[in-house]
Amino acid sequence: MVHGWGASIELLAPLSLRLSRLGYRCYQIDLPGFGGSAEPNEPFTIFDYAAFCLAYLDHHGIDKIHYFGHSLGGRIGLILGSDHSVRICSLVLSNSAGIKIEGSTQTRLRLSAYKSLRRGLEKIGVKSAAEALRNSYNQRFGSDDYRKASPVLRQTLINVVNQDLLDHAKRVTVPTILIWGDEDQETPLWMGRKLEAAIPDAALILHDGAGHYAYLEFPDRTASIMDALYRSA
Repeated sequence: MVHGWGASIELLAPLSLRLSRLGYRCYQIDLPGFGGSAEPNEPFTIFDYAAFCLAYLDHHGIDKIHYFGHSLGGRIGLILGSDHSVRICSLVLSNSAGIKIEGSTQTRLRLSAYKSLRRGLEKIGVKSAAEALRNSYNQRFGSDDYRKASPVLRQTLINVVNQDLLDHAKRVTVPTILIWGDEDQETPLWMGRKLEAAIPDAALILHDGAGHYAYLEFPDRTASIMDALYRSA
């Protein structure tokens, strides 16, 4: 069970508790940089996070699993279900990220102008002005996740969100359930529908009225759905 960006195993606990009552053994991890895990020494890519999860399985002598991932954890699940499907029995992805969103023309032009100006300031040796420009731009246009992150995790976030995993979704070879909230503003419902269309054996289940943490808003229902999948997979 793998959490989303900025979260930890604490937000997986309500779901894992319900699954454990159904007889399942649940393994939860804090990804590097979150919860009780130290930050990576260098910025990670999403493939580094997937490799970390595989190393965790190897460390515990686990050959094959049912995988649950939320948001960032969903990105990892798409890689595991496509490139490492021999280790995966099934996927349950809640409000999964993984589809790259192209910014508007205005946003791209603004970013291009900012980068050009910053590089120009750095080139002429005005590093303090370049750093002030960077901070001002990030405070005005950066996401909350980006502003709160350390330098290593900021670059990690950039690496992660710029990796489009739609082609991986098309190569997922295990049964997949997509759990979504119809009021999700972070990974909107259209993303869930696009993943459902891309993954060969996938079903999208909506939690009406739920947002980005649909599984957490409806933990009993989510656990029941997972139990039904596990019994049939």
